[in-house]
Amino acid sequence: MSYFASHPIRNSKNDRGTPLNDYLERILRGQPINYEAFLKKLPDEFRRRHRELFATEKVQANRWVVTVLDETAFAELQRVAEAPVSRVDAAKKGDSHRHGTEVSFVLVYHQGLASGRPDVVVVGADSVDMGFYRARSVLMVENERNFYQYSQMLDFASEALGGPLRLTNCDVVLGGGNRVTRGAILDWLTGYEDVFCAFDYDAGGLRMFSTIAASLGDKATFVQPRDWQPWLARFCKMPDSTERFTRAVSLAEGLGFVALAKAFRSTGKFMEQEMILDE
Repeated sequence: MSYFASHPIRNSKNDRGTPLNDYLERILRGQPINYEAFLKKLPDEFRRRHRELFATEKVQANRWVVTVLDETAFAELQRVAEAPVSRVDAAKKGDSHRHGTEVSFVLVYHQGLASGRPDVVVVGADSVDMGFYRARSVLMVENERNFYQYSQMLDFASEALGGPLRLTNCDVVLGGGNRVTRGAILDWLTGYEDVFCAFDYDAGGLRMFSTIAASLGDKATFVQPRDWQPWLARFCKMPDSTERFTRAVSLAEGLGFVALAKAFRSTGKFMEQEMILDE
């Protein structure tokens, strides 16, 4: 999402030629689209259910602002949307960011480390190169500073989940920037019995978890305090927009995180992961 935030999407006069991915990006940015043209781009199974997936508000002639009602289905739609066959092909078309890398590098803390430096796992489309035996569980941490303070994050997750997590039974992975929502990494994560997700408490963090849960099912667990009341003072981040705030509330409710949605409403703010370290 950070790429699209810094590269505004230009409106096209000919909506019929607009790729499906461009429509999805505009929806995420809250930009109006030609909804009728968008529906023609949808695969049949999504077009038949469009009233369940989207709400629309007409803002001008042939332009609607679209709200996502089913985040899990939207994440699936993003995955099936047509994309270039490689980053090289995408670069030739003027935008290499429209295709994921064929190889991803994942930083991991695990019990077999000989020093305080994390290990690296090389994940390709058809292969994985890792020099350690994975633990039963994995804790994915969004923020680099929190990842570096992995021991404190394991303590936080242990309290939130009601069970002891240490490197002896739980690897720790850096998952920021939507890196861990890539298909090859999601496939690699299926090798764990439990995937615990410690992300920012905002629309972005909830969207990341929604995508992961859509792929991993019950393996995935969102790490959050069992009682949000003592944490409300740490909700300090003002949402970038009203739309982003309402999306976070909607996501939280859709995922069954009623207490988190209530915390959003009572504070009007988000909580960044760094606040966990603010003791």
